[in-house]
Amino acid sequence: MKICRTKAEMRDTVRGWKREGAAVGLVPTMGYLHDGHLGLVRLAREKADRTVVSIFVNPTQFGPNEDLGSYPRDQVRDLALLDGEGVDAVFIPGVEEMYGSGGDTHVEVPGLSAILQGALRPGHFRGVATVVTKLFNIVTPDFAVFGEKDYQQLTLIRQMVRDLDMPLDILGHPTVREADGLAMSSRNVRLSSYHRGQAAILGKALAAAEELAGAGPDIADLDRAVRATLATAPAADVQSVDIRDADTLAEVCGPLDRPAVVLLAVRFGTVLLIDQRVVAPAA
Repeated sequence: MKICRTKAEMRDTVRGWKREGAAVGLVPTMGYLHDGHLGLVRLAREKADRTVVSIFVNPTQFGPNEDLGSYPRDQVRDLALLDGEGVDAVFIPGVEEMYGSGGDTHVEVPGLSAILQGALRPGHFRGVATVVTKLFNIVTPDFAVFGEKDYQQLTLIRQMVRDLDMPLDILGHPTVREADGLAMSSRNVRLSSYHRGQAAILGKALAAAEELAGAGPDIADLDRAVRATLATAPAADVQSVDIRDADTLAEVCGPLDRPAVVLLAVRFGTVLLIDQRVVAPAA
């Protein structure tokens, strides 16, 4: 497994592969890997001849009061896991290598950046879109894999790729969950034992939404059912519950007559967790 710490080294590595006719897959991560990330890696390896994983804790997607400094990191463990998965190269740039000095260009998808998590975290998705664009330009993959847990991010990146005619495909991977239904996340490690037990309510609320959705309920009733389930966990500080069109994230109302995505943002102590599930009426 090759470790590339500069953009030039990463580009040279991929150029060599492409001269041999290899298809290249990219899995962008911020490190502190878990089985959810490894699921993305396995999908990339299944589809590509060569697989690159990037590890970069991107400062531009963190707000001034967010957890950049405390974001968990364990590069040695990450590299061992990726080597065990048969990854071909890992791109691990520093902040200076990634951004240089004096850079003043940003990428933004205004509509999708301003709603939902974007409204709660101003500037977050501009940071995501900019760093992902840079990774695409550096690695030049044939496709990239992102998790469906970050559903708004996945939707935004797909639109960005379409709008800017980027020559790659974007693949989504289903959310990987713990035994109690909690979505795997690097932030879970920061939960106290009490909050970790309480956080399982997210999966239960989404399961309740999926069951109710089969009957084609009114969107307002679906929203109330999700909130009622979340309310049974005393530590769940609900930041938002949103039910949106599964393809466009446009607002929906009235009877559920097509696939919709239920998006949750809930704080447990100091840790903000997000989760999602696509639900649909019975055929």
